[in-house]
Order: sequence, then C-alpha cells, then structure tokens
Amino acid sequence: MKKRLKRILSRARYAAMGAAVGAGIGGLFGRNTASTGGALGALVGATIGEKRVTVDSFIDDVKEKRAERKELADAE
Repeated sequence: MKKRLKRILSRARYAAMGAAVGAGIGGLFGRNTASTGGALGALVGATIGEKRVTVDSFIDDVKEKRAERKELADAE
C-alpha cells in the first residue's frame, strides 16, 4: 500500500509541475496554447513521475540484494 501511495503522489506532483511549465510556455503564444501546453505538460509530468518512482524502487531493491550478498560473504 505504501509503495502504491508513493507512486500516486509522485505522479501527481510531477503532473502538476509539468502542467505549470507547459501552461507557462504555452501562455507566451496565446490562451488556447496555454491550455494545450498545460495538458501536454501534465501528461509528460505524470509519465516522468511514474518512471522515476519505478526506477527508485528498482535501485533500492538492488541495494538490498547487494547488502544481503555482502553479509553472506562476510559470514563465510
């Protein structure tokens, strides 16, 4: 449950930042472009947030496995 909640919050945070950046850049060109830029920015941000959490959890798993191997090697 904790892992799932972390992924949801990460996706939401990056989607919000992406929407803000996209709308800001689109706003330089016009009102309709700001709306489109915000939507596209949110989509990109959510995708980045999803991938980032997935990669972070993978790295944590690798670190744990290395620690376990080191403990087993030290025990021998």
